[in-house]
Amino acid sequence: MLRRATGLPVVFGGAVAPGRDLVLSHFFGMNGTSLHGLRVGTGRGLGGTAIAMGTAVRVNDYASTRAITHEFDPMVVGEERLTSMFAYPVAVRGSVHGVLYGAVRGTTTVGDRAIRMAGAIAQGFAQDLDMPSLHTQAALRELAEVARLVGDPALRDRLRKVHQDLGGAAAAAGVPTSLTPRELDTLRLAAVGASNREIAAELGLSTETVKAYLRGAMRKLGVHNRTAAVHAARSTGAL
Repeated sequence: MLRRATGLPVVFGGAVAPGRDLVLSHFFGMNGTSLHGLRVGTGRGLGGTAIAMGTAVRVNDYASTRAITHEFDPMVVGEERLTSMFAYPVAVRGSVHGVLYGAVRGTTTVGDRAIRMAGAIAQGFAQDLDMPSLHTQAALRELAEVARLVGDPALRDRLRKVHQDLGGAAAAAGVPTSLTPRELDTLRLAAVGASNREIAAELGLSTETVKAYLRGAMRKLGVHNRTAAVHAARSTGAL
């Protein structure tokens, strides 16, 4: 997903267990295997710096930058010959659960668009990690329906309060959840500042089609601009 979104020749990443190091586990475009299974401590190298700071970190020349530590140079620079790189943390409620990396070789540098696309993916992963399970969501929908059908006002209010306490306030309010996958794709990219033209290029659509998807999402969410649509989709858990 990261490779398709950014177009970068090298992408990789891994998960961070609570209280433990980042472990690199997934790779695309590597020369060798020296990074496979590598453990990266907080504050070490590019990824560890991103974890410590809680935000994306980019370097234009990994080997020469003084912004990071360099114990991983034999693998990153020696074997993989990576130059410009970024590390983007996947954070949920202030806790980093993983890191996405993108990199190039040679004299080119990682651009802002690649960082923005990585941000959209990291945000999507974070939301997935923070979402209730599908079973829990189904149970919340069932509880909301029961609350709606109960005739006793006092009991109905109690059921709705339980529903809200369990995180189902949006469903109880009857917010539409019928956004299509393409509408969600356009909103996810719009959420990180992508223009209609950039969204169209990323999804392989025309700009008019992107506009149509955004209009459809706005109509379903009952709002009148893309910023409000993104906010509404996030607040309902749809995005």
